Amino acid sequence: MKKALALDIGGTKIFAAVVNEKGEIEGEIQKYKTPKSLDEIKSTLKDIISKSENMVDIVTIATAGAVNNENSAITSSTGNLVEGYNTIEFGFLSKRKVFVENDANSAAWAEHAVGAAKSYSNSITVTLGTGVGSGIIIENKLLKGKSGAAGEMHFKMSNDQKRKCTCGAWDCWEIYASGNGLRLTGVDVTGKEDITTYDIMAGVEAGDATMKEVFDIWQRYIINGLVGLANIFDPDCIVLSGSMAEFVDTEFIQWEVNKQILTQPTKILHASAGNYAGMIGSALLGISKL
Repeated sequence: MKKALALDIGGTKIFAAVVNEKGEIEGEIQKYKTPKSLDEIKSTLKDIISKSENMVDIVTIATAGAVNNENSAITSSTGNLVEGYNTIEFGFLSKRKVFVENDANSAAWAEHAVGAAKSYSNSITVTLGTGVGSGIIIENKLLKGKSGAAGEMHFKMSNDQKRKCTCGAWDCWEIYASGNGLRLTGVDVTGKEDITTYDIMAGVEAGDATMKEVFDIWQRYIINGLVGLANIFDPDCIVLSGSMAEFVDTEFIQWEVNKQILTQPTKILHASAGNYAGMIGSALLGISKL
C-alpha cells in the first residue's frame, strides 16, 4: 500500500503524519510551532521530512497560497507565514518526490475522497475560519484554473467600500462570511469595537436578541455567497468546513439557498473528513500522481 508523509503548514502550527492510499493516518500526528524566519522554517521542514521519508513513497504538503499546476511552488503571497515563504523550493526538501497543494484544495479533496462529498462528482468545500477558503471539484477533478489559483473567495458583495478585505480589495465575500466578518457585523450592529466572535456566540447561546441579530445577518451573508457559487458551478453539494462552520445551521442554509438558486437543488453539508483534512487530501492527491 502506497503511503505519503503529509504536512499541513499553517501560520502557527505545522502538522505531519503518514497517510496511506485509503486516507488513513498511520501512527501519531506530529505537531510543531511554525518558525518565524525563512531559514528556520526551511530547517524545520527538512528535519520533519528526514525523520520519515524512508517510510513513504512521497512527501505531500498542504499550505496556504495558490500553488502552480505542476504542484511544485507557491505562486502567490502568504501573509500568515514568514516573508519569503513563497520562494521555498519544496522539491529540494526531500530525496522523495514532493507534491504541494493549497490547503483548502487539499481539504476539499479529502471531503470528496473520504468525507461528506464522497458520493458526489461535483462539490465545493468552503472553509469558514478567520478567512474563507475553498476547493472546487468538477466531474471528480480538482478545478485549478490556468495558473492554479482557482477557487479564491474574493468576489465582491457590494460597491460600497464598507469593509476592506485582507486581499486589499473592498467588500469581498470573505470579509463578510468569515469569522472576522462575523466580528465586524457585531461591530456594525452594537457599535462596540472590541466585540469578539466569542462574545457573539456566547450571546447567541444565552438567548441575547442583539447577538442573535448579528448571527442572523452573518448567516445571510454566507447564504448570499453560496447562492452565487451554486448558480455558477451547479454542484451536487456544498460542504462547509472550518472553525466557524460548526455554528451554522446547514438545514436552514440549504433551504434558503435552494429557494434562491436558478440551478437544480443542492445539498449543504457539514464537513466530515476531520481536523486533518488538509493532510489527508494532499496525501491522496500526491499518491494519485505516482
